[in-house]
Amino acid sequence: MAKNLVIVESPAKAKTINKYLGNDYIVLASIGHIKDLPSKGLGVDIENNFEPTYEVIPDKKKRNNKKTVSDLKKAAKDSDTIYLAADPDREGEAICQHLAEEIVPKRPAKQVFRVMFNEITKNAIKDAFKEPKQINKDLVDAQQARRILDRLVGYKVSPILWKTVGGRLSAGRVQTVAVRLVVEREREIESFVKTEYWTIAANLTAKLPPNFDARLYKIEDKTVKTGAFDQDLKKSEVHVKEEKEAKEIVSEAEKEKFIVDSVTTKERKRNPTPPFITSKLQQEAARKFGFSVKRTMQTAQKLYEGVEIGKEGSVGLITYMRSDSTRISDAALAEARDFIGENYGKNYLPEKPNFYKSKKGAQDAHEAIRPTDANRTPDSLQSYLSSDELKLYRLIWQRLIASQMTAAIFDQTTIDIAAGRFVFRATGSVQKFDGFLKVYQEGRDEKPENEEDSDEERSLPKVEKGEQLKLNKITPEQHFTEPPPRYSEATLVKVLEEKGIGRPSTYAAIMTTIQDREYVEKIESRFHPTGLGTTVNDLLVKNFEQLFNTAYTAKMEEDLDKIEDGNLNWRDALRDFYGKFSTDLKDAEESIKNTKMQAIPTDEICENCGLGMVIKFGRFGQFLACSNYPECKTTREVVQKRSAASGEQTAEGDGSNPESQVEEVAPCELCGREMALKRGRFGTFYGCTGYPECKNIRKIDKKSGVATTVAPPVELDEICPKDGAKLVQRHGRFGEFISCSNYPKCDYIKRETLGIACTKAGCKGEIVVKKSKRGKAFYGCSNYPKCDVVFWDKPIVEPCPKCHAPFVFEKTTKKEGTFRYCQTEGCDYKLAISDLTQSLDEEPKASVSIS
Repeated sequence: MAKNLVIVESPAKAKTINKYLGNDYIVLASIGHIKDLPSKGLGVDIENNFEPTYEVIPDKKKRNNKKTVSDLKKAAKDSDTIYLAADPDREGEAICQHLAEEIVPKRPAKQVFRVMFNEITKNAIKDAFKEPKQINKDLVDAQQARRILDRLVGYKVSPILWKTVGGRLSAGRVQTVAVRLVVEREREIESFVKTEYWTIAANLTAKLPPNFDARLYKIEDKTVKTGAFDQDLKKSEVHVKEEKEAKEIVSEAEKEKFIVDSVTTKERKRNPTPPFITSKLQQEAARKFGFSVKRTMQTAQKLYEGVEIGKEGSVGLITYMRSDSTRISDAALAEARDFIGENYGKNYLPEKPNFYKSKKGAQDAHEAIRPTDANRTPDSLQSYLSSDELKLYRLIWQRLIASQMTAAIFDQTTIDIAAGRFVFRATGSVQKFDGFLKVYQEGRDEKPENEEDSDEERSLPKVEKGEQLKLNKITPEQHFTEPPPRYSEATLVKVLEEKGIGRPSTYAAIMTTIQDREYVEKIESRFHPTGLGTTVNDLLVKNFEQLFNTAYTAKMEEDLDKIEDGNLNWRDALRDFYGKFSTDLKDAEESIKNTKMQAIPTDEICENCGLGMVIKFGRFGQFLACSNYPECKTTREVVQKRSAASGEQTAEGDGSNPESQVEEVAPCELCGREMALKRGRFGTFYGCTGYPECKNIRKIDKKSGVATTVAPPVELDEICPKDGAKLVQRHGRFGEFISCSNYPKCDYIKRETLGIACTKAGCKGEIVVKKSKRGKAFYGCSNYPKCDVVFWDKPIVEPCPKCHAPFVFEKTTKKEGTFRYCQTEGCDYKLAISDLTQSLDEEPKASVSIS
């Protein structure tokens, strides 16, 4: 047996570390936490100064945890020295503490050390073992305080939900605040009143090309404000809010001379962004790849713990992925700067390294998330990483390299044009030097309508002050203000981070928990509160307004940070919390002592006994129930109707404004029952209340709000190649498709083929049209998943005129329109469709120009 035992959390991490340590070491995995508060009972003695009781986790899903502990005990007994090497954060420290308590024998005495490293590389591991430390009691206390807080809230508040809403519901200290944000955003959207406004653009010609657009900027001395409410206007602002007013301005401006009043050109720098912290990585992966927070963290964990890289074996490719620090080690800085100088040149390398300030409370003992070796480019790892791993690694690598490059430089020009009492303004931006943008550009969240992108290139002609411009046309355009967008995972993480709620290690768990508990649902990548989530939120906020308040939750996170820094005793923090919490708890228990959620009377009549129906609250939110319960147990869904004016949903009988214009929903055309507005994984739809006897549904057009009946499957004269049944034409989320009539027993779907053989050697598949989860068409091999060949641009059966490749690709962009090009390396064939059409219309002798 080896003299030294090293314990980490995961087998993957153990495998990578093991190769860097000699034969004197054995590396084993604890498979995460080995101890926790008991699964039954509070597990916290409040009267005894919040003393916790822990037990070894009896979780069969954790690969027989008790056997894991006994194996670790045996290994510890046979070793001289024990090194505890869990992750470098609170959870990792608590794991080490529990391991020391459970597996280290009292006799004979053993040496026990704590080793920490931010990356799993040979040098980092060797350095960590040269200077082993002791377990940090403050980190353990911070984790313990957090765990007890969560247990107190969950264990004490959840029974209130059981007594009122029903079911085995649960409350959570942090996720309840996240649900509150989603519910409040939904109510903002529901109460939002659209405001009309108009913009006016003049298309102008100067002495020199090109023609350009200028927007109405001022009327006399008042600035034109777009998308504003009247009450928000300053005295120096004006709001063009009606068509009549817009047309009057157009009519007047058309008679004026357009004279250049001023021309301003200034140089603007755009600085690079810092290397990734956890929240920023999660947000960027969501923007660019559509990754969920959980998917991002699972992929990052694999890159951190080690990936098989050919003869090198398992290699840790990135630093620890739970970090809120932007700090980079001196060695990593030097490595990144050397790479930039050698590969991009001195113009891209600043004289001094770029340093970035971490946010308040960040743990600068950690580093930012970065590659463990800047010289290990994404392209060099392409054959070793999965698609997700390569995407995420490329993102992390690009962000680090870009963070140490020079700024991008733009020439920004502003032209003000006088036209009588009006001033029109045109802005243009031309990139002079790409700087860090050569490597990386950060994604963006939603941009408000009409907000111009300062980095988007917009060429303006060279003009002089006093020059008269020719007015080509002047166009008024109607707009409406829009409600704030619903949260995506990326934007919800962003707002949680901004408000100080949660920490790098908790964001993924928050996103998962609020969906697993069915308090929110994700529809087209946006969070919508469920009926259950809204009901639970309202009850908790009413009775525990401070506890589930964003500011208070952020203060509790700050207290945990103080405990971690050794500036606050964990028991004092819990005592302070519990004083107010216990008072709120008593008040809440008193207010709901003999009551459940009040039933809301409606005009609905029970079809079984003739008495009235009321709206009640249950496991899945609102539902209609007979008022004669329990004698009559008739229930059905609340029929939702849409306001024709606002598009809002109104529950029948919920006390909504009776004067609002309500669009009546026609009864089911198949059975005559009412149609209820429902929510599914692909959005809202109308479903028959007679389900499951009647399965009729109507799809709702997202733009018009009009409901259309989904046609039943149409049988075709084609046979399924899998089971011999007839094929049918169906209507799905993304339009018509053909599948087996025995679905779901048979999952055959007929693919649209392009007549192109798969390009992978030895594969006998062909390229077919597919649809992504978002409905975007792409083109892949029919032998997937055995073959992973995929193209996002459409292959065209047309040989490349330059290199004679068997097919070319067709692509459409806003800037270049539709064109065809060759993807073969070294071939620069590219042809606009307009050029192709022209060449086909010409005489046979005419040649096609190839770029």
